[in-house]
Amino acid sequence: MALQINTFSIVAYDPVENSWGVAVASKFLAVGAVVSWAQAGAGAVATQSFAKLTFGPDGLALMAQGMSARETLDKLIAADPLQHQRQVGFVDAQGGAAAHTGSACYDWAGHKIGEGFTCQGNILAGPQVIEAMAETFVTARGELSDRLIAALVAGEEAGGDRRGKQSAAVLVVKPNGGYGGDNDRYLDLRVDDDPQAVRKMIKLVNTHHLYFSKPRQDEMMPITEELVREIQSWLLKGEYIRTEPSGNWDEDAKKAFWELVGSENLEERWSLETADQIDRITLDYLREKFGN
Repeated sequence: MALQINTFSIVAYDPVENSWGVAVASKFLAVGAVVSWAQAGAGAVATQSFAKLTFGPDGLALMAQGMSARETLDKLIAADPLQHQRQVGFVDAQGGAAAHTGSACYDWAGHKIGEGFTCQGNILAGPQVIEAMAETFVTARGELSDRLIAALVAGEEAGGDRRGKQSAAVLVVKPNGGYGGDNDRYLDLRVDDDPQAVRKMIKLVNTHHLYFSKPRQDEMMPITEELVREIQSWLLKGEYIRTEPSGNWDEDAKKAFWELVGSENLEERWSLETADQIDRITLDYLREKFGN
């Protein structure tokens, strides 16, 4: 069954991160469950407007075999008798981009291809939606996920889906990017039914960075005696230790702190292997939560 998914999306590749991603927003329930497809080393796909879901897995399979985004698009569209109703965007393993907007997609409908990305949408307020998304993605800073979200925000502020707002999603993959390094799913976040879905996605992405991004070396700071006493006050308050803060950063104190870190799901940011340092983001979070 074809799904009429009237939406705006961006598909992109980041050669520095070696990551591929899709961001999408729509007046449609749980749009991320349908539109967004990505595989590290293969590429990413957004399929919408009477969406043909097989464009996702089939497109990824073809690009994983070495086909370019354009070759993949041409092959799949040529075999589709309803191509005039479809809208789809592809980015391949090397960042090549291609898109299709069928002649029967509801106005306003169109796409814009740039270096390493493509933006597409239908039933939009106008072409300014796609233009704003593309311009913002190119100039935005941060991780791929940050720039994808920035593009969604720009598209929404330019008018977005002219029927209204309901859901949004961001998907980013990279080799061994998943939790624990066991798969490629670095980030997969959705707001399925909320009139402020895009805005809530911003908070979700920032929270993901807190819990799952590994700190850079230039963000690390030494755990001094003064800081040890502060940490031990948190540990005492949470009943991880039973003695008053001593400032002694011994094995027992480190293990107790590791328990607190695990309880707060911050194990991607601090571990016993780097126990004499902590990054500023983790420290600020713990101070806000446990400080007086």
